[in-house]
Amino acid sequence: MVTTQHFSHMVYFTLKDNSASAQQALVQACQEYLSDHEGTVYFSAGVRAQADRPVNDQEFDVALNLVFESREAHDRYQDAPRHHEFIEKNKDGWAKVRVFDADISG
Repeated sequence: MVTTQHFSHMVYFTLKDNSASAQQALVQACQEYLSDHEGTVYFSAGVRAQADRPVNDQEFDVALNLVFESREAHDRYQDAPRHHEFIEKNKDGWAKVRVFDADISG
């Protein structure tokens, strides 16, 4: 079996205003500024699911999941003007941001 090495970038945002409209606005901003970057294999953004399970982390409002074809593709994304614009336009609404990066295969 042939496996491909990818780079996973997961970001979990806790918002200062966690109203449904603020959450949806951030999801839309993710879609506008963070999707379709060169080297992206997978993109998704959405609000935290209402899961009543003790193992679920409840300390975030919006999740962003990206998979890149390589660490280098991720690094180019980090330097991309649209990524920087996303941060500048949205950072004031963030109470907390957690980033989880991983080398993955699939």
